[in-house]
Amino acid sequence: MKLAHSPASPYVRKVNACAIARGIDGQIERWTVPTTDPALLELNPLSKVPTLVTDDGMRLYDSPVICEYLDSVGSAPGLFPAPGPARWKAICQQALGDGILDATQPRRREVALPQDEGRKAYIELQQGKVKRALAELEKDADKLGDLTTIGEITIGCALGYLDFRFANEPWRPGHPKLEAWYARVSKLPPLARTVPVG
Repeated sequence: MKLAHSPASPYVRKVNACAIARGIDGQIERWTVPTTDPALLELNPLSKVPTLVTDDGMRLYDSPVICEYLDSVGSAPGLFPAPGPARWKAICQQALGDGILDATQPRRREVALPQDEGRKAYIELQQGKVKRALAELEKDADKLGDLTTIGEITIGCALGYLDFRFANEPWRPGHPKLEAWYARVSKLPPLARTVPVG
């Protein structure tokens, strides 16, 4: 398998963390590529990372799709639970973690631009999404496990991204249970071995 990769992307981190959790990270060749590279556009019409090319040539893109594919490789316990309440919980947690990333990633570009009223309103809107998501996660943080589901991995990557890119907006105050959970799981291989750089 070949993964179009960026060492700073939280979505790429999520894919790599899933591969580590399943014990298949050694089967993936990583290709660091800018999203402007024509070779990436040939593989993914959105020209985004992560993009995975499977051993049989199938092209997969977007982290939820790639992570679900990786969950079908190898024999380790699945990160996506079987159909039923546990699965709905895990994929809803994945959506909440991805939502934090979706609300924060574009803000990096926005804060560098002149701050007119429209831009300020947009930033406040995205900050509100993150604040509400963190409050929701805090409610059930004591029920989170040790990165055994796609939801827990995604939440860990989202919190790590907040630390990485928005250290000036600390998320820990007011979220003691979530802080304790993250302190524990950030030492586990899926997160410890995928700390973003750049």
